[in-house]
Amino acid sequence: MKDVLLIGNTGGIGHALQQAFEVKGARVTGLSRRVHGFDLRDEAVVTEQLSNIETQFDIVFVATGALVSDHSRPEKSMSQVSQAALIEQFTLNAAGPMLCLLHAKRLLKKEGNSIFAALSARVGSIGDNRLGGWYSYRASKAALNQLIHTGAIELQRTHPNSICVALHPGTVRTPLTSEFAKGHPTVSPQDAAENLLRVLDSLSPSQSGQFFDWAGKAVQW
Repeated sequence: MKDVLLIGNTGGIGHALQQAFEVKGARVTGLSRRVHGFDLRDEAVVTEQLSNIETQFDIVFVATGALVSDHSRPEKSMSQVSQAALIEQFTLNAAGPMLCLLHAKRLLKKEGNSIFAALSARVGSIGDNRLGGWYSYRASKAALNQLIHTGAIELQRTHPNSICVALHPGTVRTPLTSEFAKGHPTVSPQDAAENLLRVLDSLSPSQSGQFFDWAGKAVQW
């Protein structure tokens, strides 16, 4: 039986991921801001709660993310960019998951193919950016991708069989995307979760540090 630490397990994708892991027989420990006060914006809270966990896990999955927040919405032009929005998006989408990754070094089992995964987004790909806009969100996800890639290198020094990846779940029908998904094909959270678990099952340590979409295809940086 696999042990999973699922961060953000009450969100649209997170809740579906918990159900999908449990259907496969995994033992899931969930952490969320709504239920546990696990706020990725507060380093002291993240440190306290993760430091108190004594279990070791086969998988640590960060299923959090924010497209719209208190001070930011996807910008249509650079005239709408603000420092407050940039800081908020980087805190939620890059710094928060990175705090989880640095604790995952202790929380992940060293034997077997232990996995750290975080939800990213295709719009965080610099090479795939042909439309512009969405400055804060794009940049925060690009930063997350770099942090995952860099963290994977260090993690394999202590966990040689580890897999550390960023994952694009597709456009999922959740409150996060409802306002912005017009004209884009979408999938249910349940389908997204099953797709993501299939990707995790297909990966090997040689693919650590990469960015994959819901179909298991590598996404360019």
